[in-house]
This record gives sequence, C-alpha cells and structure tokens, in this order.
Amino acid sequence: MYNHYRKAIGCLAALMLALGQSGAATNAPAKSSAAKTKPAVKKEAVKTAKPVKPAKPTPPPVADHVERLDPAINALLPTNTFLEPLASGFIWSEGPVWMGKYLLFSDVPTNRIYKWEEGLGISVFLEPSGYTGTDPRGGEMGSNGLTRDRQGRLVICQHGDRRVSRLEKDGSFTPLAQYYQWRRFNSPNDAVFDSKGNLYFTDPPYGLPAQMADPRKEIPFQGIYRVSPQGEVTLLSDKLSRPNGIALSPDEKTLYVANSDRSNPAIFAFPINKDGTLGNRRIFFDASELASKGRPGLPDGLKVDIKGNVFATGPGGVLVLSPQGKHLGTIKTDRPTANCAWGNDGSVLYITANHDLLRVKTKTRGKLP
Repeated sequence: MYNHYRKAIGCLAALMLALGQSGAATNAPAKSSAAKTKPAVKKEAVKTAKPVKPAKPTPPPVADHVERLDPAINALLPTNTFLEPLASGFIWSEGPVWMGKYLLFSDVPTNRIYKWEEGLGISVFLEPSGYTGTDPRGGEMGSNGLTRDRQGRLVICQHGDRRVSRLEKDGSFTPLAQYYQWRRFNSPNDAVFDSKGNLYFTDPPYGLPAQMADPRKEIPFQGIYRVSPQGEVTLLSDKLSRPNGIALSPDEKTLYVANSDRSNPAIFAFPINKDGTLGNRRIFFDASELASKGRPGLPDGLKVDIKGNVFATGPGGVLVLSPQGKHLGTIKTDRPTANCAWGNDGSVLYITANHDLLRVKTKTRGKLP
C-alpha cells in the first residue's frame, strides 16, 4: 500500500509538473504575443530649432540730393549725398558760423541768434541780436552774417543797428564799423576776415524797412568795405546793386561777392591788389539762366574750400563751382537758400535754407573761421 501510495504521489507530482511546464509554456507565448500586438512607440529624435538670423533693417531709400553736371563733383561730394535736416521752424535762417563745438546762425526777422549743438539741438543764443533799439519796427531787423575774428570772438552783421559789432564776454557789443564818412551804413549783410585781421563786408539795403526807398538811407550806393585792424573803414567798390555774400580764395588774392539782384544775379570775383584795394571785377558765375528756370533763390552766401572750389547758395540750393567758375553741380535744397558754413573738422557743410537748418558731409574741407 505504501508502494502504491508512493506511486500515486509520484504520478501526481509528475502530473503537476507537467501541468506547470505546460502553463509556463503557454504563458510565455502569450507574453510574446502581447508584446507583438502592443503598438510600438517610436523614439523620435529631438529637433532643436535652428537659430534665426535677425532680419536686416530696411535701408533708407537711396537718394542723392546732388545734381551732378560734371564728374569732378564726385571728388567733392560722395555718391548718394544726404541732405540732413537738423532743425526747422525759423522765418529766414541766415549767416551760420562754426564756434568750435557748436553752430550759431541768425533768424533775421525774429532778431535772434540760435545755437545748434550735436545731441542737444536748438536753443536761443542771443536776443536781441541785430536791433537793440526801443522803437518798434519790423522787416529784416535782426543779425545776418556771422563770423569769428582771430581770437575766436563772434562778429555780427547787425541789420537793425546798421553796423558790424563784436560780441563781448559780458554780452555787450563793440562796434567795429558803424559809419562811412560819418554816414550810417545801410545794413551790413555778410563778412569775412583775412589772415591779417582785415574785415571785409557788404552793405545792401535789405535791413532798412523800405530798403532803397527808405528815407533813413544815408549812403546812396550799396558798398563793399574793408575795416583794418586799427578800425579804418575803406570803400572798396560801389558798383554792385545788391552785394551780399562774401568770401576769400585760399591764397587771399581774390574776393568773391554775390549779387542778389533779380535783374543781375551773379557772383563776381575781384582781384585784391597788394595795397588792399580791389582790381576790376569779372563775372565768376552768371546765375541768370538758373533763375530763369524758376529755381527758388538768388546768389547769396558763399564759402570756399581749401582747393578753391566755391560753394555758393543760389537758384535751387548750393551751387558747387570750380576755381574757374565752372558749374559742377548743385546740392538741391529746392527752397530759397541763404548761406552755408564749414563746420566740425571742416568737411561738414551747414546750410541755412529758408525755414530750415541742414547739413551735408563732403569729401573736401573748408577753412574754419
């Protein structure tokens, strides 16, 4: 019985073992089948965004504010010369002068001199600037042309006071020229010093309220004068009808004077004799053809670069003239333009044009006052 029992137990164990192996065998394929039917998860590579280059700023439209008539102008003004506006809102801006770190210029009818400084903009520098009287008056009564003497002091053509004066540190004026043969000037307009300290200036009638018809006009002509360092006033010419802007050639042997007369719009050149007098004038540039085309403005202020090229305001803007008087081109302001001046390092030309103050960067240089 015991043997029988042992056999039964052995059979039962064998049966259970067989069943266990079978279950293990059937369970393994089930796991495998489940693994096969489970959706496979793909491991996608992580995509990193490529750095995007910032878009380049849209360049300003290409604009060349120069009318180029001769290839020689390309050596004086860069391609795509930009006429940069600096300030506006004036009535008649005039007479700019560079003072070393800032620019001064006149607003003639408002009787003010304004100051423009890089990064700071516009402020009133001097008021009153050209008429210090008490009687009310209008017209072009303020300062006009401005320049500096050899000591760097500001010298002012004062329309309303009818004189050329130096501004002192205390704000007072020292007259440099007020009379010719004890007659009051009309209204000194523009001035320039030579290297010896002689002062040349023009005297048209624009500052008199009624101009040529004004009963206060004491001198019957419109003159060009020289004031010596000792204060002696000499009449150099009385032959121009409206002498205005004035400048010297680099060698100081030629005096240029603009004539702002609609019937004779021109720039004249006078040889300077050894005794300081002037020789016979010649027409340096005749602007009548430009004026007849309806371009705004007349010959007015002018400056000369170190090579003798003349930058002269006139019909249409600033005329660029060779030392021989050939019209190389025009900086187009398209508005009446009064005057210009070299500034900064001598390569920047500041322009007073009607209600505005403008500037252009050049490839040449002018002598700073």
